[in-house]
Amino acid sequence: VQLVESGGGLVQAGESLRLSCTASGSGISSMAWYRQAPGKERELVARRFTSRHSVYAESVKGRFSISTINAKNTVTLRMDDLEPEDTAVYYCSARRAGSSMDYWGQGTQVTVSS
Repeated sequence: VQLVESGGGLVQAGESLRLSCTASGSGISSMAWYRQAPGKERELVARRFTSRHSVYAESVKGRFSISTINAKNTVTLRMDDLEPEDTAVYYCSARRAGSSMDYWGQGTQVTVSS
């Protein structure tokens, strides 16, 4: 599985950004976005299952929205009301059915200035 990400950039606090990711390959059961800030561990931001069930980190609930186009293995993360604490490298991931192994994208930088 290969993942190609797009989006990201530099915005001011309160603004919005959208990240997109498309995965090659078949049998994908969920896609997700993680992020890693300098000096911190990588953390889950949101995951979307093919059942359309989604889970979010508490810190982004109500501000971020994850959506997928299952037929195209594409996941989008809409990020509203961005905060400086959201600054990180954002990584797209995909999992195949029956596996907990993540395939990763190359990462895209999101920087939010105050």
